[in-house]
Amino acid sequence: MNRTVKGICKKAAGIALASLVAAGAFAQEIAGTPTGKGTPKYVFVFIGDGMSYPQIQSSAYFIGKDAAGIVDEVKNSSNPSDSPVGGLLSFMKFPVAGSAQTYDATSFAPDSASTATSIFTGKKTHSSSINVDISKKIKYRTIAEQLRDQKKWKIGVLSTVNLNHATPAATYAHQASRKSNYPIGLELVASNFDYFAGGALMEPEDKKGDKESIYSLAQKAGYKVCFTQKEASSLKNGDKAIVVSETLADADAMNYENDRADGEWSLRDYVKKGIEVLDNKNGFFMMVEGGKIDWACHANDARSTIADTLALSEAVKEAVDFYNKHPKETLILVTADHETGGLTIGFAGTDYNLFFNTLKAQKISYAKFDSDYVASYKKNKTSFDDVMKDVTELFGLKVPGSAGKDKNGGLVLTEYEYGRIRDAYNKTMSGTKTSGQMEYELYGTYEPLTVTITHVLNNKSGIGFTSYSHTGLPVPVFALGAGQYEFEGYYDNTDIYKKLAALTSVKQD
Repeated sequence: MNRTVKGICKKAAGIALASLVAAGAFAQEIAGTPTGKGTPKYVFVFIGDGMSYPQIQSSAYFIGKDAAGIVDEVKNSSNPSDSPVGGLLSFMKFPVAGSAQTYDATSFAPDSASTATSIFTGKKTHSSSINVDISKKIKYRTIAEQLRDQKKWKIGVLSTVNLNHATPAATYAHQASRKSNYPIGLELVASNFDYFAGGALMEPEDKKGDKESIYSLAQKAGYKVCFTQKEASSLKNGDKAIVVSETLADADAMNYENDRADGEWSLRDYVKKGIEVLDNKNGFFMMVEGGKIDWACHANDARSTIADTLALSEAVKEAVDFYNKHPKETLILVTADHETGGLTIGFAGTDYNLFFNTLKAQKISYAKFDSDYVASYKKNKTSFDDVMKDVTELFGLKVPGSAGKDKNGGLVLTEYEYGRIRDAYNKTMSGTKTSGQMEYELYGTYEPLTVTITHVLNNKSGIGFTSYSHTGLPVPVFALGAGQYEFEGYYDNTDIYKKLAALTSVKQD
Protein backbone atom coordinates (compact mmCIF):
# COMPACT_ATOMS: atom_id res chain seq x y z
CA MET A 1 0.00 0.00 0.00
CA ASN A 2 2.91 2.40 0.68
CA ARG A 3 4.00 2.18 -2.96
CA THR A 4 0.45 3.01 -4.01
CA VAL A 5 0.31 5.93 -1.61
CA LYS A 6 3.61 7.33 -2.88
CA GLY A 7 2.49 6.99 -6.49
CA ILE A 8 -0.78 8.77 -5.84
CA CYS A 9 0.91 11.51 -3.86
CA LYS A 10 3.53 12.08 -6.56
CA LYS A 11 0.83 12.29 -9.25
CA ALA A 12 -1.39 14.51 -7.13
CA ALA A 13 1.49 16.86 -6.33
CA GLY A 14 2.08 17.27 -10.05
CA ILE A 15 -1.61 17.94 -10.67
CA ALA A 16 -1.70 20.45 -7.80
CA LEU A 17 1.34 22.28 -9.18
CA ALA A 18 -0.14 22.33 -12.67
CA SER A 19 -3.45 23.65 -11.36
CA LEU A 20 -1.69 26.45 -9.47
CA VAL A 21 0.34 27.44 -12.52
CA ALA A 22 -2.79 27.41 -14.66
CA ALA A 23 -5.00 29.13 -12.10
CA GLY A 24 -4.94 32.45 -13.87
CA ALA A 25 -5.87 30.77 -17.14
CA PHE A 26 -9.36 29.84 -15.98
CA ALA A 27 -10.51 33.37 -16.82
CA GLN A 28 -10.35 32.85 -20.56
CA GLU A 29 -10.25 35.80 -22.90
CA ILE A 30 -13.40 36.42 -24.90
CA ALA A 31 -12.71 37.87 -28.33
CA GLY A 32 -14.05 41.38 -28.85
CA THR A 33 -16.94 42.86 -26.90
CA PRO A 34 -19.95 40.51 -26.82
CA THR A 35 -22.93 42.39 -28.23
CA GLY A 36 -25.55 39.74 -27.68
CA LYS A 37 -26.80 40.33 -31.22
CA GLY A 38 -27.55 37.63 -33.74
CA THR A 39 -29.62 34.44 -33.80
CA PRO A 40 -28.07 31.36 -32.21
CA LYS A 41 -27.65 28.25 -34.29
CA TYR A 42 -24.95 26.76 -32.08
CA VAL A 43 -26.16 26.37 -28.48
CA PHE A 44 -24.17 25.00 -25.54
CA VAL A 45 -25.90 24.32 -22.22
CA PHE A 46 -23.47 23.42 -19.44
CA ILE A 47 -25.06 22.06 -16.28
CA GLY A 48 -23.06 21.74 -13.11
CA ASP A 49 -25.21 19.21 -11.30
CA GLY A 50 -25.55 20.37 -7.69
CA MET A 51 -23.58 23.54 -8.46
CA SER A 52 -24.85 26.82 -7.08
CA TYR A 53 -23.06 29.96 -5.94
CA PRO A 54 -21.15 28.31 -3.05
CA GLN A 55 -19.58 25.65 -5.31
CA ILE A 56 -18.52 28.28 -7.84
CA GLN A 57 -17.17 30.77 -5.32
CA SER A 58 -15.29 28.16 -3.29
CA SER A 59 -13.61 26.98 -6.50
CA ALA A 60 -12.63 30.56 -7.31
CA TYR A 61 -11.17 31.02 -3.84
CA PHE A 62 -9.35 27.70 -4.12
CA ILE A 63 -7.40 28.86 -7.18
CA GLY A 64 -6.88 32.31 -5.66
CA LYS A 65 -5.09 33.31 -2.51
CA ASP A 66 -5.41 31.85 0.96
CA ALA A 67 -6.18 34.09 3.94
CA ALA A 68 -2.52 34.37 4.97
CA GLY A 69 -1.53 35.34 1.42
CA ILE A 70 -4.19 38.02 1.30
CA VAL A 71 -2.99 39.56 4.57
CA ASP A 72 0.62 39.63 3.37
CA GLU A 73 -0.36 41.21 0.05
CA VAL A 74 -2.51 43.88 1.68
CA LYS A 75 0.37 44.78 4.02
CA ASN A 76 2.77 45.15 1.09
CA SER A 77 0.36 46.81 -1.35
CA SER A 78 0.15 50.53 -2.08
CA ASN A 79 -3.50 49.99 -3.00
CA PRO A 80 -4.96 47.22 -0.78
CA SER A 81 -8.34 47.39 -2.52
CA ASP A 82 -6.69 45.93 -5.62
CA SER A 83 -5.43 42.84 -3.82
CA PRO A 84 -6.91 39.74 -5.46
CA VAL A 85 -8.71 37.35 -3.15
CA GLY A 86 -9.79 34.71 -5.63
CA GLY A 87 -9.38 33.33 -9.09
CA LEU A 88 -11.88 33.43 -11.93
CA LEU A 89 -13.56 30.47 -13.57
CA SER A 90 -13.97 30.65 -17.34
CA PHE A 91 -17.65 31.58 -17.21
CA MET A 92 -17.30 34.19 -14.46
CA LYS A 93 -16.31 36.71 -17.15
CA PHE A 94 -19.46 36.13 -19.19
CA PRO A 95 -21.27 39.45 -19.76
CA VAL A 96 -24.60 38.24 -18.36
CA ALA A 97 -25.45 36.52 -15.08
CA GLY A 98 -28.96 35.72 -13.93
CA SER A 99 -30.51 33.52 -11.25
CA ALA A 100 -33.09 30.76 -11.49
CA GLN A 101 -35.38 29.22 -8.90
CA THR A 102 -35.31 25.43 -8.81
CA TYR A 103 -38.42 24.16 -6.99
CA ASP A 104 -40.45 21.44 -8.70
CA ALA A 105 -44.12 20.43 -8.56
CA THR A 106 -43.81 18.79 -5.16
CA SER A 107 -40.66 20.03 -3.43
CA PHE A 108 -38.58 23.10 -2.63
CA ALA A 109 -35.53 20.79 -2.57
CA PRO A 110 -36.00 19.03 -5.92
CA ASP A 111 -34.08 16.31 -7.70
CA SER A 112 -32.20 16.28 -11.01
CA ALA A 113 -34.98 14.60 -12.98
CA SER A 114 -37.60 17.24 -12.28
CA THR A 115 -35.29 20.24 -12.51
CA ALA A 116 -33.75 19.08 -15.79
CA THR A 117 -37.30 18.55 -17.06
CA SER A 118 -37.99 22.21 -16.23
CA ILE A 119 -34.85 23.40 -18.01
CA PHE A 120 -35.42 21.37 -21.18
CA THR A 121 -39.23 21.49 -21.48
CA GLY A 122 -40.38 24.54 -19.53
CA LYS A 123 -42.69 22.34 -17.44
CA LYS A 124 -42.79 21.40 -13.78
CA THR A 125 -43.08 17.80 -12.64
CA HIS A 126 -42.42 15.93 -9.42
CA SER A 127 -39.06 14.65 -8.27
CA SER A 128 -37.88 11.42 -9.92
CA SER A 129 -39.94 11.89 -13.10
CA ILE A 130 -38.39 12.75 -16.46
CA ASN A 131 -40.34 14.82 -19.01
CA VAL A 132 -43.82 13.67 -17.96
CA ASP A 133 -46.54 15.54 -16.09
CA ILE A 134 -47.50 14.79 -12.50
CA SER A 135 -50.10 12.27 -13.68
CA LYS A 136 -47.20 10.49 -15.42
CA LYS A 137 -49.33 10.16 -18.55
CA ILE A 138 -48.54 13.25 -20.62
CA LYS A 139 -45.09 13.38 -22.22
CA TYR A 140 -43.24 16.66 -22.66
CA ARG A 141 -41.08 17.34 -25.71
CA THR A 142 -37.59 18.67 -24.99
CA ILE A 143 -35.78 21.57 -26.61
CA ALA A 144 -33.25 19.08 -27.98
CA GLU A 145 -35.98 17.00 -29.66
CA GLN A 146 -37.62 20.12 -31.06
CA LEU A 147 -34.37 21.47 -32.48
CA ARG A 148 -33.68 18.06 -34.03
CA ASP A 149 -37.10 17.81 -35.66
CA GLN A 150 -37.97 21.42 -36.46
CA LYS A 151 -34.56 22.87 -37.26
CA LYS A 152 -32.64 19.73 -38.29
CA TRP A 153 -29.91 20.55 -35.79
CA LYS A 154 -27.46 17.93 -34.64
CA ILE A 155 -27.59 17.07 -30.94
CA GLY A 156 -24.86 16.15 -28.45
CA VAL A 157 -25.28 14.93 -24.86
CA LEU A 158 -22.28 14.65 -22.53
CA SER A 159 -21.96 13.80 -18.84
CA THR A 160 -19.33 12.75 -16.36
CA VAL A 161 -21.89 10.32 -14.92
CA ASN A 162 -23.95 7.61 -16.63
CA LEU A 163 -25.46 8.54 -19.99
CA ASN A 164 -28.90 7.38 -18.86
CA HIS A 165 -28.67 9.20 -15.53
CA ALA A 166 -31.35 11.79 -14.77
CA THR A 167 -29.86 14.96 -16.26
CA PRO A 168 -28.60 13.60 -19.59
CA ALA A 169 -31.76 11.47 -19.87
CA ALA A 170 -33.86 14.63 -19.56
CA THR A 171 -32.73 15.70 -23.03
CA TYR A 172 -34.26 12.64 -24.72
CA ALA A 173 -36.30 10.39 -22.36
CA HIS A 174 -39.88 10.43 -21.05
CA GLN A 175 -40.29 8.21 -18.00
CA ALA A 176 -42.39 8.21 -14.85
CA SER A 177 -39.31 7.06 -12.93
CA ARG A 178 -35.69 8.05 -13.42
CA LYS A 179 -34.79 4.53 -12.25
CA SER A 180 -36.16 2.95 -15.45
CA ASN A 181 -32.63 2.55 -16.70
CA TYR A 182 -33.18 0.09 -19.55
CA PRO A 183 -36.23 1.89 -21.00
CA ILE A 184 -34.28 5.15 -20.80
CA GLY A 185 -31.48 3.45 -22.71
CA LEU A 186 -33.96 2.41 -25.38
CA GLU A 187 -35.04 6.03 -25.70
CA LEU A 188 -31.40 7.10 -26.00
CA VAL A 189 -31.04 4.93 -29.09
CA ALA A 190 -34.43 5.97 -30.48
CA SER A 191 -33.57 9.66 -30.06
CA ASN A 192 -31.22 9.46 -33.02
CA PHE A 193 -29.12 12.17 -31.38
CA ASP A 194 -25.71 12.42 -32.92
CA TYR A 195 -23.13 12.32 -30.12
CA PHE A 196 -23.23 10.87 -26.61
CA ALA A 197 -20.16 10.83 -24.39
CA GLY A 198 -19.36 10.14 -20.75
CA GLY A 199 -20.01 7.38 -18.24
CA ALA A 200 -21.35 3.93 -19.03
CA LEU A 201 -25.04 3.10 -19.27
CA MET A 202 -26.74 1.78 -16.16
CA GLU A 203 -28.32 -1.66 -16.72
CA PRO A 204 -27.61 -1.83 -20.45
CA GLU A 205 -29.11 -5.34 -20.50
CA ASP A 206 -32.03 -4.71 -18.10
CA LYS A 207 -32.13 -5.78 -14.47
CA LYS A 208 -32.54 -9.46 -15.33
CA GLY A 209 -29.90 -9.34 -18.03
CA ASP A 210 -32.26 -11.08 -20.42
CA LYS A 211 -32.71 -8.35 -23.05
CA GLU A 212 -30.47 -7.27 -25.89
CA SER A 213 -27.80 -4.82 -24.83
CA ILE A 214 -28.46 -1.15 -25.46
CA TYR A 215 -24.98 -0.96 -26.95
CA SER A 216 -25.84 -3.69 -29.45
CA LEU A 217 -29.10 -1.98 -30.35
CA ALA A 218 -27.19 1.28 -30.80
CA GLN A 219 -24.77 -0.34 -33.22
CA LYS A 220 -27.69 -1.73 -35.21
CA ALA A 221 -29.15 1.77 -35.32
CA GLY A 222 -25.98 3.12 -36.90
CA TYR A 223 -24.05 4.36 -33.89
CA LYS A 224 -20.32 3.89 -33.55
CA VAL A 225 -19.96 2.66 -29.97
CA CYS A 226 -16.54 3.54 -28.57
CA PHE A 227 -15.08 2.17 -25.35
CA THR A 228 -11.50 3.40 -25.75
CA GLN A 229 -9.93 6.79 -26.27
CA LYS A 230 -8.28 5.49 -29.41
CA GLU A 231 -11.68 4.67 -30.88
CA ALA A 232 -13.06 8.03 -29.78
CA SER A 233 -10.07 9.85 -31.26
CA SER A 234 -10.82 8.36 -34.67
CA LEU A 235 -14.34 9.80 -34.81
CA LYS A 236 -14.85 12.26 -37.66
CA ASN A 237 -17.22 15.06 -38.45
CA GLY A 238 -20.65 13.64 -39.25
CA ASP A 239 -20.20 10.38 -37.34
CA LYS A 240 -23.01 9.25 -35.06
CA ALA A 241 -21.43 7.96 -31.87
CA ILE A 242 -21.77 6.80 -28.28
CA VAL A 243 -18.48 7.25 -26.43
CA VAL A 244 -18.00 5.57 -23.06
CA SER A 245 -15.05 6.64 -20.93
CA GLU A 246 -12.25 4.11 -21.14
CA THR A 247 -11.60 4.41 -17.41
CA LEU A 248 -14.69 4.01 -15.25
CA ALA A 249 -14.89 4.65 -11.53
CA ASP A 250 -17.66 4.50 -8.92
CA ALA A 251 -21.04 3.42 -10.34
CA ASP A 252 -19.48 3.19 -13.83
CA ALA A 253 -19.16 6.97 -14.08
CA MET A 254 -16.07 8.88 -15.17
CA ASN A 255 -13.33 9.43 -12.61
CA TYR A 256 -13.44 12.40 -10.32
CA GLU A 257 -11.12 15.06 -11.69
CA ASN A 258 -8.71 14.70 -8.76
CA ASP A 259 -8.46 10.94 -9.49
CA ARG A 260 -7.98 11.32 -13.24
CA ALA A 261 -4.71 9.83 -14.50
CA ASP A 262 -2.27 11.52 -16.84
CA GLY A 263 -3.46 11.02 -20.41
CA GLU A 264 -6.99 10.12 -19.37
CA TRP A 265 -9.57 12.22 -21.20
CA SER A 266 -11.23 14.98 -19.19
CA LEU A 267 -14.67 16.44 -19.78
CA ARG A 268 -13.00 19.13 -21.87
CA ASP A 269 -11.59 16.49 -24.23
CA TYR A 270 -15.06 15.03 -24.81
CA VAL A 271 -16.45 18.50 -25.51
CA LYS A 272 -13.67 19.18 -27.99
CA LYS A 273 -14.36 15.92 -29.82
CA GLY A 274 -18.09 16.62 -29.70
CA ILE A 275 -17.67 19.97 -31.42
CA GLU A 276 -15.59 18.26 -34.09
CA VAL A 277 -18.26 15.60 -34.66
CA LEU A 278 -21.30 17.93 -34.56
CA ASP A 279 -20.05 21.01 -36.38
CA ASN A 280 -22.18 21.78 -39.44
CA LYS A 281 -23.70 24.79 -41.21
CA ASN A 282 -27.25 24.01 -40.12
CA GLY A 283 -26.66 24.13 -36.35
CA PHE A 284 -26.16 22.01 -33.23
CA PHE A 285 -27.20 21.83 -29.58
CA MET A 286 -24.85 20.41 -26.97
CA MET A 287 -25.72 19.66 -23.34
CA VAL A 288 -22.73 19.08 -21.07
CA GLU A 289 -23.15 17.93 -17.47
CA GLY A 290 -20.58 18.02 -14.70
CA GLY A 291 -22.50 15.32 -12.86
CA LYS A 292 -19.97 14.41 -10.20
CA ILE A 293 -20.07 17.87 -8.65
CA ASP A 294 -23.38 16.63 -7.27
CA TRP A 295 -22.00 13.28 -6.15
CA ALA A 296 -19.12 14.92 -4.31
CA CYS A 297 -21.49 17.32 -2.57
CA HIS A 298 -23.78 14.48 -1.50
CA ALA A 299 -20.71 12.95 0.17
CA ASN A 300 -19.61 16.30 1.60
CA ASP A 301 -16.24 16.07 -0.17
CA ALA A 302 -15.35 19.72 -0.74
CA ARG A 303 -12.02 19.07 -2.49
CA SER A 304 -13.59 16.76 -5.08
CA THR A 305 -16.46 19.22 -5.53
CA ILE A 306 -13.98 21.95 -6.35
CA ALA A 307 -11.93 19.76 -8.68
CA ASP A 308 -14.96 18.83 -10.76
CA THR A 309 -16.25 22.41 -10.79
CA LEU A 310 -12.88 23.50 -12.18
CA ALA A 311 -13.09 20.67 -14.74
CA LEU A 312 -16.45 22.02 -15.89
CA SER A 313 -14.87 25.47 -16.17
CA GLU A 314 -12.15 24.00 -18.36
CA ALA A 315 -14.77 22.30 -20.57
CA VAL A 316 -16.57 25.61 -21.04
CA LYS A 317 -13.37 27.01 -22.52
CA GLU A 318 -13.80 24.75 -25.56
CA ALA A 319 -17.21 26.32 -26.16
CA VAL A 320 -15.71 29.80 -25.75
CA ASP A 321 -13.08 28.93 -28.36
CA PHE A 322 -15.91 27.99 -30.71
CA TYR A 323 -17.80 31.16 -29.82
CA ASN A 324 -14.75 33.27 -30.66
CA LYS A 325 -14.97 31.91 -34.21
CA HIS A 326 -18.77 32.29 -34.48
CA PRO A 327 -19.75 35.11 -32.07
CA LYS A 328 -23.01 36.09 -33.81
CA GLU A 329 -24.26 32.51 -34.10
CA THR A 330 -23.24 30.94 -30.79
CA LEU A 331 -24.93 31.00 -27.39
CA ILE A 332 -23.32 29.49 -24.28
CA LEU A 333 -25.24 28.98 -21.04
CA VAL A 334 -23.69 27.75 -17.81
CA THR A 335 -26.19 26.86 -15.10
CA ALA A 336 -27.24 24.11 -12.69
CA ASP A 337 -30.25 21.97 -11.90
CA HIS A 338 -30.13 22.51 -8.11
CA GLU A 339 -27.69 22.88 -5.23
CA THR A 340 -26.47 19.84 -3.32
CA GLY A 341 -25.19 19.49 0.22
CA GLY A 342 -25.91 22.96 1.53
CA LEU A 343 -22.27 23.90 1.05
CA THR A 344 -21.36 26.96 3.07
CA ILE A 345 -18.27 29.13 2.83
CA GLY A 346 -17.73 29.74 6.51
CA PHE A 347 -17.55 27.54 9.62
CA ALA A 348 -17.86 28.15 13.37
CA GLY A 349 -14.37 26.79 14.02
CA THR A 350 -12.66 29.32 11.74
CA ASP A 351 -14.75 32.39 12.63
CA TYR A 352 -14.28 35.03 9.90
CA ASN A 353 -11.35 33.27 8.24
CA LEU A 354 -11.01 30.82 5.37
CA PHE A 355 -8.02 28.57 4.75
CA PHE A 356 -8.49 26.96 1.34
CA ASN A 357 -4.85 25.85 1.21
CA THR A 358 -5.75 23.05 3.63
CA LEU A 359 -7.87 21.43 0.91
CA LYS A 360 -4.82 21.17 -1.34
CA ALA A 361 -3.53 18.46 1.00
CA GLN A 362 -6.27 16.07 -0.19
CA LYS A 363 -4.92 13.82 -2.95
CA ILE A 364 -7.88 11.59 -3.89
CA SER A 365 -11.67 11.56 -3.78
CA TYR A 366 -13.72 10.03 -1.02
CA ALA A 367 -14.85 7.34 -3.47
CA LYS A 368 -11.32 6.25 -4.35
CA PHE A 369 -10.33 6.23 -0.69
CA ASP A 370 -13.30 3.95 -0.01
CA SER A 371 -12.51 1.53 -2.82
CA ASP A 372 -8.71 1.49 -2.62
CA TYR A 373 -8.16 1.83 1.12
CA VAL A 374 -11.17 1.39 3.38
CA ALA A 375 -12.13 -1.93 1.80
CA SER A 376 -8.61 -3.15 2.58
CA TYR A 377 -8.77 -1.87 6.16
CA LYS A 378 -11.88 -3.91 6.80
CA LYS A 379 -10.46 -7.03 5.19
CA ASN A 380 -7.09 -6.85 6.95
CA LYS A 381 -8.34 -5.39 10.25
CA THR A 382 -5.85 -2.54 9.88
CA SER A 383 -4.98 -0.74 13.11
CA PHE A 384 -6.04 2.85 13.68
CA ASP A 385 -2.41 3.97 13.89
CA ASP A 386 -1.69 2.52 10.45
CA VAL A 387 -4.87 4.02 9.02
CA MET A 388 -3.78 7.42 10.30
CA LYS A 389 -0.52 7.12 8.33
CA ASP A 390 -2.58 6.90 5.15
CA VAL A 391 -4.82 9.74 6.32
CA THR A 392 -1.74 11.92 6.72
CA GLU A 393 -0.40 10.95 3.28
CA LEU A 394 -3.69 11.33 1.41
CA PHE A 395 -5.48 14.12 3.29
CA GLY A 396 -2.66 15.92 5.10
CA LEU A 397 -4.23 15.53 8.56
CA LYS A 398 -1.62 14.84 11.24
CA VAL A 399 -2.01 13.25 14.67
CA PRO A 400 -2.01 15.60 17.67
CA GLY A 401 1.49 16.59 18.77
CA SER A 402 2.92 16.57 15.23
CA ALA A 403 4.96 19.49 13.98
CA GLY A 404 2.82 22.38 12.78
CA LYS A 405 -0.33 24.03 14.08
CA ASP A 406 -3.86 22.78 14.63
CA LYS A 407 -5.70 26.06 14.01
CA ASN A 408 -5.71 28.92 11.48
CA GLY A 409 -5.02 26.77 8.46
CA GLY A 410 -2.98 24.13 10.21
CA LEU A 411 -3.35 20.42 9.45
CA VAL A 412 -2.47 19.04 12.89
CA LEU A 413 -5.56 17.49 14.45
CA THR A 414 -6.89 18.73 17.75
CA GLU A 415 -7.75 16.06 20.31
CA TYR A 416 -11.43 16.63 19.52
CA GLU A 417 -10.92 16.14 15.78
CA TYR A 418 -8.69 13.13 16.36
CA GLY A 419 -11.39 11.62 18.55
CA ARG A 420 -14.01 12.15 15.84
CA ILE A 421 -11.89 10.24 13.33
CA ARG A 422 -11.14 7.47 15.82
CA ASP A 423 -14.85 7.05 16.62
CA ALA A 424 -15.66 6.92 12.92
CA TYR A 425 -12.89 4.35 12.37
CA ASN A 426 -14.44 2.16 15.07
CA LYS A 427 -17.85 2.50 13.45
CA THR A 428 -16.46 1.57 10.03
CA MET A 429 -14.52 -1.41 11.35
CA SER A 430 -17.54 -2.69 13.26
CA GLY A 431 -19.35 -3.23 9.97
CA THR A 432 -22.68 -2.16 11.47
CA LYS A 433 -25.02 0.07 9.51
CA THR A 434 -25.57 3.68 10.50
CA SER A 435 -28.71 4.02 12.58
CA GLY A 436 -30.55 6.74 14.45
CA GLN A 437 -30.61 10.51 14.07
CA MET A 438 -27.21 11.17 15.65
CA GLU A 439 -25.31 8.74 13.43
CA TYR A 440 -27.13 9.90 10.31
CA GLU A 441 -26.22 13.50 11.00
CA LEU A 442 -22.61 12.44 11.52
CA TYR A 443 -22.22 10.07 8.59
CA GLY A 444 -25.28 10.10 6.35
CA THR A 445 -25.29 6.91 4.29
CA TYR A 446 -21.53 7.13 3.69
CA GLU A 447 -18.57 5.26 5.11
CA PRO A 448 -18.18 6.79 8.59
CA LEU A 449 -14.38 6.95 8.45
CA THR A 450 -14.23 8.58 5.04
CA VAL A 451 -16.94 11.18 5.50
CA THR A 452 -15.52 12.16 8.89
CA ILE A 453 -12.07 12.71 7.39
CA THR A 454 -13.52 15.03 4.73
CA HIS A 455 -15.71 16.78 7.31
CA VAL A 456 -12.68 17.54 9.48
CA LEU A 457 -10.61 18.75 6.53
CA ASN A 458 -13.51 20.84 5.21
CA ASN A 459 -13.98 22.46 8.62
CA LYS A 460 -10.30 23.28 8.95
CA SER A 461 -10.57 25.13 5.64
CA GLY A 462 -13.69 27.02 6.75
CA ILE A 463 -16.18 25.03 4.68
CA GLY A 464 -19.28 23.34 6.04
CA PHE A 465 -22.17 21.27 4.66
CA THR A 466 -25.69 21.22 6.07
CA SER A 467 -27.04 18.21 4.19
CA TYR A 468 -26.31 14.99 2.32
CA SER A 469 -29.18 15.84 -0.02
CA HIS A 470 -30.34 18.64 -2.30
CA THR A 471 -31.34 22.09 -1.08
CA GLY A 472 -33.67 24.83 -2.29
CA LEU A 473 -31.04 27.42 -3.23
CA PRO A 474 -31.42 29.27 -6.54
CA VAL A 475 -28.77 28.62 -9.17
CA PRO A 476 -26.83 31.01 -11.41
CA VAL A 477 -27.30 31.29 -15.16
CA PHE A 478 -24.27 32.67 -16.98
CA ALA A 479 -24.74 33.64 -20.63
CA LEU A 480 -22.46 34.56 -23.53
CA GLY A 481 -23.34 35.11 -27.16
CA ALA A 482 -26.35 35.57 -29.38
CA GLY A 483 -29.34 36.41 -27.18
CA GLN A 484 -27.30 36.62 -23.98
CA TYR A 485 -29.30 39.51 -22.47
CA GLU A 486 -32.45 37.39 -22.38
CA PHE A 487 -30.93 35.59 -19.40
CA GLU A 488 -30.57 38.62 -17.12
CA GLY A 489 -32.64 38.85 -13.95
CA TYR A 490 -34.23 36.49 -11.47
CA TYR A 491 -36.64 33.94 -12.90
CA ASP A 492 -37.88 30.38 -12.77
CA ASN A 493 -35.85 27.53 -14.26
CA THR A 494 -38.72 26.83 -16.69
CA ASP A 495 -37.92 30.19 -18.28
CA ILE A 496 -34.57 28.86 -19.47
CA TYR A 497 -36.43 26.63 -21.91
CA LYS A 498 -38.84 29.41 -22.89
CA LYS A 499 -36.01 31.81 -23.61
CA LEU A 500 -34.12 29.21 -25.66
CA ALA A 501 -37.25 28.30 -27.62
CA ALA A 502 -37.94 31.95 -28.43
CA LEU A 503 -34.36 32.64 -29.48
CA THR A 504 -34.23 29.61 -31.79
CA SER A 505 -37.79 30.08 -33.11
CA VAL A 506 -38.82 26.67 -31.88
CA LYS A 507 -42.52 25.89 -31.80
CA GLN A 508 -43.42 24.79 -28.27
CA ASP A 509 -45.32 21.57 -29.03
